[in-house]
Amino acid sequence: MVATDRIHSDTPENSRTPAPRGRAVILCVERDPHVRDLERYFLEEAGFDVNFAEDGEQALTLARALHPAIVLTEILVPRLDGLALCRRLKAGADTCDIAVLVLSLLAAQGRAEDAGADAFLGKPLAARRLVETARALLGAATGGPALLTALVPESPRDR
Repeated sequence: MVATDRIHSDTPENSRTPAPRGRAVILCVERDPHVRDLERYFLEEAGFDVNFAEDGEQALTLARALHPAIVLTEILVPRLDGLALCRRLKAGADTCDIAVLVLSLLAAQGRAEDAGADAFLGKPLAARRLVETARALLGAATGGPALLTALVPESPRDR
């Protein structure tokens, strides 16, 4: 793991400064520590720089400070739920261009799309689908191929 300087003293240990040049930053908002560990492992192995927020309010603050390429959020996070976070990011002049990927056990694909999410993945988390979706979102942000607005839960062979 690459050590980086912290943004400011009240930033949690698992949130870092922007990635070295050429590595896309993904900000993850997830309440389950085991899922956070999986997200970090899968995304860092794929070459992304991964930062975490403990809740939706902290995610909004970090998104403004870090301006990540992607915010990956669970719906059921404290203080500001993932869908409200998505709406606030998409409404902000300084954050509207950040791609939002909603990840949830809930059957909330339509609600995520209504909130402005760029993609939706159902849990349980599948490494290949997560990495492919993150790469597709980056491609869409850089003029690459169009992204499907929602992705359905994956099959066991996608893991």
